Amino acid sequence: MNKNDGMNYAPVGKPQPVVQEGEFVFAAAALDHGHIYGMCNGLMEAGATLKWVYDPDPAKVAKFVQQYPHVQIAATLETILSDRDVQMVAGAAIPSERCALGLKTMAAGKDYFTDKAPLTTLDQLADAKAMVAKTGRKYAVYYSERLHVESAVFAGQLVRQGAIGRVIQTLGTGPHREGQGRPDWFYDRRYFGGILCDIGSHQIEQFLFYTGNADATVIASQARNFNHPQFPAFEDFGDAMLKGENGASGYFRCDWFTPDGLSTWGDGRLTLLGTEGYIEMRKYVDLTQGEQDVVYLVNKEGEFRYPVAGKVGFPYFGELILDCLNRTENAMTQAHAFKAAELCVKAQMRANAVD
Repeated sequence: MNKNDGMNYAPVGKPQPVVQEGEFVFAAAALDHGHIYGMCNGLMEAGATLKWVYDPDPAKVAKFVQQYPHVQIAATLETILSDRDVQMVAGAAIPSERCALGLKTMAAGKDYFTDKAPLTTLDQLADAKAMVAKTGRKYAVYYSERLHVESAVFAGQLVRQGAIGRVIQTLGTGPHREGQGRPDWFYDRRYFGGILCDIGSHQIEQFLFYTGNADATVIASQARNFNHPQFPAFEDFGDAMLKGENGASGYFRCDWFTPDGLSTWGDGRLTLLGTEGYIEMRKYVDLTQGEQDVVYLVNKEGEFRYPVAGKVGFPYFGELILDCLNRTENAMTQAHAFKAAELCVKAQMRANAVD
């Protein structure tokens, strides 16, 4: 797990298998983003069996095999799609290409698990919805800043227990470190979808989840390129305001300005305001304390600090596997995954229109 590089940040948790070896088989395809490692780690810790890897770039495949030496190398994507043992394909393609991979995967009768953002246009969303309806396959999304962060999981448990009453506002920050060696597509909005569509997707998904909204409206959004004149198609800052159908509101900011002195790739935080208290998650670092995954809770009972790293786990992956086997929707509903994707595209479109 690389704490300094968000693109290759791949959490490792305790094994919590829900299936036996060989009972749920998956493959990895399209290794353009390092999140594929976190996706694979989560699935394997939940008992899934990684059988194949495919990418047209041999260097990406070689790196992947170093991490997972037991995996078989597929010569083509069709090798994976034609293998009847494979039940799911996990992919972290260039964002603008993620939907196309999903359509091929679902058409082949397999469930699809993609990195966020799961798509970059409303036309792609329509295509994905149509293929889900046609095939009955899943288009699951790795919204990692909630699903693969123990403080976020724990905060969700507190909310369900009623610790702060009804959540009426979320306030999120998603700073990221640019680092060195980013691929060319990273700097071109045509491929990464824009900052609100890309890393803003985490924040929008969390807003829907914690406030309990099935739908929302983008009230305002903006995206800017403050400090990268050499990359005119890049955006290094964005923010947006949302209003849920139940009246809850959300504001978030995301950026590429993490300073070199920070001990991790980004000081991601999320504050939940409830009718009876509030929660703050300090996900990747509690400044100067040397800890990550710290949750602060204030309610009528008092002030509480919960260091939860290594104590909560990541239940999403096991739930997703069982959903695929049982055709249920306990990990995340398809409607929720698609609504978050829709809103992040709409937030980006609104920001682009204002510009």
